[in-house]
Amino acid sequence: MKTIRKIGILLLLASVCVNANAQAKEIRAGNKNFKKGFYSESIKDYKKSLDKKYNDKAQFNLGDAYYNMKNYDEATRSFQSVADRNVPKNMEANAYYNLGNSLMEQQKYAEAFQAYKNSLKINPNDEDARYNLEYARQKMILQEQQQQQNQNQQQKQDNKDNEDKKDQQQQQQQKDDKQEQEQNQDEQQQQQQQAQEQQMSKEDAERMLQALENQEKETMEKMNEAKAAKMQKRKIQKDW
Repeated sequence: MKTIRKIGILLLLASVCVNANAQAKEIRAGNKNFKKGFYSESIKDYKKSLDKKYNDKAQFNLGDAYYNMKNYDEATRSFQSVADRNVPKNMEANAYYNLGNSLMEQQKYAEAFQAYKNSLKINPNDEDARYNLEYARQKMILQEQQQQQNQNQQQKQDNKDNEDKKDQQQQQQQKDDKQEQEQNQDEQQQQQQQAQEQQMSKEDAERMLQALENQEKETMEKMNEAKAAKMQKRKIQKDW
């Protein structure tokens, strides 16, 4: 199966002007390091040249270096920067193409599809861009299907979680109702027990009071009997 084409650094190396200024030297140094596979060093060289003055070729090559370092986010920024500027059409088409490659590596298929589409608008004869456009479209469809499937699964899980939560709430409510009912029963039993105790205390008090009254009555009767007996005794003695 045909893989996504990667535009190499050679696309722009030959077009770099060989001037005797510092920027040109840094770009050439970056190109040499890139050819040797020293991508990290070439990035430093290209960035030094860009610090002095913006250069479309240095920016494009910087994107290629980032791409080979698998830093696709920075590569995307570099190619997008070139594509957004007023550059020659062939450079613009290549920038969009490499932008599509960088986005594909990040699984941003819809954005990659648009980048390849932009590249084909400029260069309709680029068969590799046409192939990658279709490849990106297929990946985009699969990604959307997967996302839809994930959303459906998530919705099912959310529904299940909601049902479980509802069941838990119902069970908790039943438990709370049972506890409240038992608590009410306990309170009623306590109230009944307290009422019984109060009733018993009242009856005990009445019994004690009655006992005291009976005891007092009995004592009075005995005292009256003793007094009567004494008076009778005195009377008898007097009669004698």
